[in-house]
Amino acid sequence: MKKPPRSKPLLRDTEAPIRSRPRSKRNPAQPQLLFDPMPERVEPALAELKSRPPKGSEWSWELKWDGYRLAVHIEPQGIRILTRGGHDWTHRFPAIEQAARALGPATMIIDGEAVVLDEEGRPDFGLLQQSLGASGKQAGNRASNAVLYAFDLVYLDGHNLRGVEYRSRRHLLEDTLNNQKDDKVGAVRLSETLDGEPAVLLQHICRLGLEGIVGYERSAASPAGFGSLVLAAYRGADLVHVGSVGTGFREAEIIRLRKMLDTLRWKRKQPPLPYSGSADIVWVEPTLIAEIEFRAWSSDGKLRRPSYKGLRERQDNADVFRLD
Repeated sequence: MKKPPRSKPLLRDTEAPIRSRPRSKRNPAQPQLLFDPMPERVEPALAELKSRPPKGSEWSWELKWDGYRLAVHIEPQGIRILTRGGHDWTHRFPAIEQAARALGPATMIIDGEAVVLDEEGRPDFGLLQQSLGASGKQAGNRASNAVLYAFDLVYLDGHNLRGVEYRSRRHLLEDTLNNQKDDKVGAVRLSETLDGEPAVLLQHICRLGLEGIVGYERSAASPAGFGSLVLAAYRGADLVHVGSVGTGFREAEIIRLRKMLDTLRWKRKQPPLPYSGSADIVWVEPTLIAEIEFRAWSSDGKLRRPSYKGLRERQDNADVFRLD
């Protein structure tokens, strides 16, 4: 009986031993993080405009703060306060920076809104603009009286929480802010959830004003449409720029408006009203009237969070809004 052949060794003498791949080096700026490195910047999730609140018990309600959207990065090397566009405004919110520093040594990214409160405790965007300085010599001003109302926690101690269910993130945010070293009400506060029927919570929202459409911005995403409509109102006998509206349009309405605007192209060299913006504007004859819903007026005379509702006819007694 023949002996069975000897099995070959798994590794020959000339072959190198099997080794696992070397682990990547840990970021020296983040020695405590074992899992997800802290992102340099998080793109903020923007609110979507709806005509009415959704129904169902799975929804939570909070006050819509009227201020500047900020992301506060608490890192081993310090605090960074970034605007919605990614600009570093840490130096412009010293009170928020100091309060955020007291939340350490945990590493985290807090999403919230910076506001300035009036004497009755209501957010006032005009006061915030005055604190920061709108332009010119005031452009470097600091909003020392601004507070941050936090409504989300997107990163905590090596964990990217953007894929975590919202209520779990909310509990983590509440625990984080409740553990502040200072028991006093500071410059970083929790945006409280509101109990009640949505219709009751929204009863104070008002629809304001009618504005004249005098132009539209070209849209790179949709050449057949437009990016936004430029708005104007009357001050005396003159039209003045009051902002732009880029929300509230349905696709069919965008196509219809674009056809109408193309027939009203402004043929003169000077625009129909003074305009100091840098957008690529296609000016048209100021003959159309639109209904615009908005929250308030900014200190520089522009509409805050405008939304397009539709065109109006003079036969319906519609007229252009008069500032005076």
